[in-house]
Amino acid sequence: MSNDDAELQQSVLDELRWQPRVQAAHIGVTAEAGVVTLTGDVASFAEKHAAVQAAGSVRGVRALAEELVVRLPIESVRSDADIAGAAISRLFWDVAVPQNRVLVVVEQGWVTLTGELDGHHQREAAEDDIRGLHGVVGLSNRITLKAQVNTANLSDDITYALHRFWMFNPKTIGVTAEGGRIRLSGTVHSWLDRQKCAETAWAAPGATHVENDIVVVVP
Repeated sequence: MSNDDAELQQSVLDELRWQPRVQAAHIGVTAEAGVVTLTGDVASFAEKHAAVQAAGSVRGVRALAEELVVRLPIESVRSDADIAGAAISRLFWDVAVPQNRVLVVVEQGWVTLTGELDGHHQREAAEDDIRGLHGVVGLSNRITLKAQVNTANLSDDITYALHRFWMFNPKTIGVTAEGGRIRLSGTVHSWLDRQKCAETAWAAPGATHVENDIVVVVP
């Protein structure tokens, strides 16, 4: 392992230990040429998500390989029927998610969401609602987005939105759009910046698909 990889591995470990939602002692970290791999067991799907986000926020991470396994403690185990009921209730009380437009299927603790919503923010809200429920070991978000009539200025709108963020150099990021399908290209300096670009593109009214081909180049 090179010195750079060793330093990156230690930085990720330190960040995981810093996060109160993560039991870092149960997570292994390796680093090779900026690619970080997370292994081990976590006690909830929410902890798994928190660990991935924490690792991705570390300077020098170019990509993440996530091999974490959710192993629920006995007190967190729920039947599929109980998880489905809790999920439906949570979605019902969330004002960000239109009612009766998301279908929930649970199989051995794995939740699959389907349906059609108007925007990516609604799809993300539905996913956030499910992630923290007891008994959930995984989540597949297959909710589709309703196509908008006018997407002619979509690439320009996303480009302007990206330029509002100080961390993005307008000369290094390309945005193309065909209908509601968006492709991002270019370079950024961190995994977190790459994620932010995708989130910005998804936030555009009319976006139905985002292909993120941005490459992380560590300065």
